[in-house]
Amino acid sequence: MSRTSEAAAGTPVNVICLKWGTRYGVHYVNNLAAGVTRHLRRPHQIHCVTDDPRGLGADVRPIPFPDNPGVRRGWPDILVKLLLMADGFGGLKGPTLFLDLDVVIMAGLDVFFDYHPGEYCMIHNWSAGSRALLGHRPPIGNSSVFRFEAGGSQAVVDTFLDQIAEAEDRSVYNTEQAFMTHAMGQVTWWPDSWVRSYKRHCRPLFPLNHLRTPRPPRDCRVLVFHGVPDPDQAIQGFRGRKPHHGCRPAPWIQDHWPLPSDHE
Repeated sequence: MSRTSEAAAGTPVNVICLKWGTRYGVHYVNNLAAGVTRHLRRPHQIHCVTDDPRGLGADVRPIPFPDNPGVRRGWPDILVKLLLMADGFGGLKGPTLFLDLDVVIMAGLDVFFDYHPGEYCMIHNWSAGSRALLGHRPPIGNSSVFRFEAGGSQAVVDTFLDQIAEAEDRSVYNTEQAFMTHAMGQVTWWPDSWVRSYKRHCRPLFPLNHLRTPRPPRDCRVLVFHGVPDPDQAIQGFRGRKPHHGCRPAPWIQDHWPLPSDHE
């Protein structure tokens, strides 16, 4: 039976996220879970790998962090994303979609499981404006939204453990997602319109960013808030450290990502 047939027959797929430390409150997890529930029609289970499961919604299954495999710069670390693909991790099995906490789900997610089943899928990382205009888009993924087969991706973890020093050496791989792209080997990019960047595809260019309200990108399914502003900052308006970083309030984000009533 194909993976698509299994999903149709009722085998749940997995959606997984990470939360540690204090930057993102528990409402980020619960907003993400609510968006998944609204926009994923097939049976699914939502998981959160976390060092503090307090306050997670009843529909979110907590998974403890794995032990540090030898990362020298402290733990937990963003490189933990690679360990999620270990065979048996968290008891996961089958198609698994990873979502960063700082994303806003805008539309249907089923396509992320139907697209090239069994392959590693990621966003083709965005380039700076000048490089994008010249067509110089590096072959590196963005790990905010990626899919893998739980129980069938141990090779990625083995590569990580064999090359852990290179993985955390910023002079070799400047981000964890650059190493992940390398470790996956063959990566299939999501269609560009499905996953968009708030900073690149919503915020107007300077100086219009101070005059025009950001607008949702057409056909976007997952809106990524990499860096700043975070979704709550974008809703309320963001000044930023430099004039081109600022943006006017975008209240439409609340239709997909409500602010917490208690500002947790």
